[in-house]
Parts: sequence; structure tokens; C-alpha cells
Amino acid sequence: MDIKLLSIADDSKRPYGNYGYTEKPITETLTNGFFTVDHKWTIKYWNKAAEKILRVKAKDTVGKNLWKEFSGVFPSEFYTVCQRAFKQDNPEHFEEYWGKMGTWFDVITYHCDDTLSVSFKSSIHPHTGYPENPKQRLKTLTELYKFVTEITNDCIWEWNLLAREIFWIDGGHKRILGYEIENALIPQSFWENCIHPEDKERVLTKLNKIITVGVSNVWEDEYRFKKADGEYAFVHDRGHIIYNEDKQASRMIGATQDITENVILENKLMQERLTRQREITGAVLTAQENERADIARELHENLGQILAVAKWYMQMAKKNGDNSEMCIEKSSGYIVNVIEEIRRMSKNLVIPDIHLFGLFDNIKNLLSDLNKLHPVKIEFYEKDIDEEEDLDEKMQLDIFRIVQEQLNNIIKHSKASQASVNLTKQANEIILQISDNGEGCDMIKEKNGVGIININSRADLYGGTVTVESKPGHGYQLKVSLPLNGHS
Repeated sequence: MDIKLLSIADDSKRPYGNYGYTEKPITETLTNGFFTVDHKWTIKYWNKAAEKILRVKAKDTVGKNLWKEFSGVFPSEFYTVCQRAFKQDNPEHFEEYWGKMGTWFDVITYHCDDTLSVSFKSSIHPHTGYPENPKQRLKTLTELYKFVTEITNDCIWEWNLLAREIFWIDGGHKRILGYEIENALIPQSFWENCIHPEDKERVLTKLNKIITVGVSNVWEDEYRFKKADGEYAFVHDRGHIIYNEDKQASRMIGATQDITENVILENKLMQERLTRQREITGAVLTAQENERADIARELHENLGQILAVAKWYMQMAKKNGDNSEMCIEKSSGYIVNVIEEIRRMSKNLVIPDIHLFGLFDNIKNLLSDLNKLHPVKIEFYEKDIDEEEDLDEKMQLDIFRIVQEQLNNIIKHSKASQASVNLTKQANEIILQISDNGEGCDMIKEKNGVGIININSRADLYGGTVTVESKPGHGYQLKVSLPLNGHS
């Protein structure tokens, strides 16, 4: 969709400020000669600089054939280059001596929308504006560069919205985008056709709305722009709109910044975050399924069997009067075992009362229960930590769950005889270290385990880090570092 930009509006609320830049356009102080022709070489446009350099008025050239009007003025090489330019889309830059004019010319040609645009400057016409008043010209340039340096130092441009021409300033587009254009005019249509087709309608619609409705003095957008090599760069464009005495949006001054590297990095980080989130979600779901399977197995294979035996003793008590008391005692004992086992399972599932007992007491209670039921001797050490001052309830709970997760891993998989839990404060970090003297593990397999992923996800909440040291036959050490006041 080819959207033509409008530059005139009747909105009385338009912000007509121009941010202090009140002088002539840059194209009137540093302008090149500029003209356009169609495929039949009919002159469609002829700017004031071309009038001055070639000494021919626009009214005497527009609508006429270029080669007939300037026969003998342009050298044959210039004709050859222009013919070639009609067959390509990228700008072509060259220098040539024009004998009739007695000077060298720096020329840029580019083809777009069946129109050939030619920008040229002469060695004897370096500047066409204010030739008799260098102080005024210097003042204009100083104000302009002060203005544009507040935006960026990449690809600077001035846009004539009424003439639909853009002046690419100071070689930024050559350095960043590869176009052989420096201090030259290009048609607005060339810029439009370089916008990625998927971005073009959005960009032009937004720009058109800002110019016509007058909601802002600033236009700003991000889009993909085709470079000279055909590849697309992600760019950030920002320009200040300038209004003339008739309250028309006549010009914009701004800059284009290549943000390709930033966009690629952001996309990479986003993919990494999504991958990480999928891993965490998968680990949580797997942990939930494993936990449910453990509970089901415990209920069926352990508690169910114990209750079945208790029931059997109760039935024996009814039938055998002589041994009924013994049977009832046996049944009661088994029921007590079931109650204790349910209490133990509940303690693993229910969130501990952190606000009542605190982190340290909960860890000690956990270790006491584990030491009674398992042969692993587990010790707990803490140093330089004030539970109330240093740790809020959320962090205390997450530390407890990390300890619980890792101790379960030790009991189930490590075949260790000893383990320790160390909790200390170092500088502005809480350091949790859990180690055992078990058979260790293969670190490549370990990093993809559900347990370590769960621990990593809890540490991530605080911007913390998790490191593991282990190798088969030489134990295992987990270290978790959590910045104080670090969670969001």
C-alpha cells in the first residue's frame, strides 16, 4: 500500500513550536543541484540550486527533454551512467569533469518508482545559500548542528515535507546502511520503498497522522530498513517537525539509528527467558506428578497395608475372646503408626509456620525428623544472620524449600553417611551451602534434573546464583547465593 504523506492540516491545536531552529533549511545552505526525469527523459523537477549551478530556470526546463535542452553541456559519460541507473535500484556515486562548465562535479543518481533522481554539486559552487554573508551561514549551521546532536550522531537527515525530498547529511547513511550518498537529496519515495513491506503501512500511517493531526512536534518509530546490500537493518528514527508561517508542517530534522544489534540481543534474551520458563514449568509439573506418585505409593503400599493389618487384629479380637485384649493392643499400635506417618507426610507438604518458629527452628525440626528415620547424619550451622532483620518471610520460606529439596535428593540418591547445611551472611548476600559425602554425580546429567531446576527457579526470584561441585565418588556440594533485599 503506497501511502502518500500529507503535510498540511487545519487543526488549530497544532503545536507550532520549532525548538529554536528558525533559520533556512539545510538544503538552502548546503544544497546540491537536484532534478528528476521520467523514463522518457522528461524533466519533472528542477530545484533552485540546479538553477544557480547550471544557470537555467526551472520554468524553462520542467516538461522538456533533458538531453535536448542540455545537449553539449552534459558529457557522454554522464548519459551512460544515467542509462545504467535506470536499470538498478541502488544509488550510484561518481565524479566527472564537465568541460562546458569547466569544473568537476560530484554526482549521485538513483532510480525509484520509474523516476531517475540526480543530485550533483560543483567544485566551484560548494554552497549556494548566503554566499555574500558567511557569518549568517555559520550561525545557521551552528544552530542546526546543536539541534541535531541532541538527537543522535548516526544518520542525520533533513526532510522537506512539501517537496517530498530528504537531505541525507554527513555520510551517516553511507557508514551505517552502505548507500554511496553523502550530503545529497533523495526523493521521499526512495525512503518509502526501502521500508520493509510488513512495516511500511504502519510507519507511514503513523507519520501521516502526526503530521496532519498535529498531535506532537516529534515523530518517532522503529522499523526495518533495506540496506544497500539488500539486507534489512532494524532502525530507530526520530525527528522534530518544523512548521512554517502558514502553520504547515514543512520540514523535519532528525536522525536514524541502527539498532539491529540491540534488537537481535533482545530477541535472544526473550527466547532464553521463554526457554527457561518452559524448563521451570516442566520441572514444577514433573515435581508435582512425582509428589503425587509418592503419596499414592505411600498410601497404597505402606499406610494401606498397615491399616489392613489393624483391621485384621480387630476382627481377631471379636472372634477370639481369650486374646482379644492383645489383638486390640496390636491394632491400636498399628493405628498410631498410621497417624505418625500421616503427620510426617503432612509436614513435608504443608508450608511451615515461619512466622511462629522462624527459619532456623524449622530447619532444625526437619533435620531432627530426618535423622530419626534415615541413617544419614545431618548437621546444621548458621552464622551472622538475624532472621528478623535480614530475611523476610518469603525468603525464609524459599530457603527452607531449597534445604528440603536438596536433603530429599541426598537421602534418595546420594548413599551418603554424613551431610551438612551451612547458612551464613557474607557482605550483602545470604550464602546457603549443602554438602554430603555421598557417591556424587555426573554434572552434565545433574543440570537437567528436576530438583536442581526447582532450586534454580527459586534463586532466580532474587537474582541469585546456584553453583554445584561434584564428580562421581567424591560427594556433592550445592551453593546458593541470594542478594539481601534482592527479590522483586
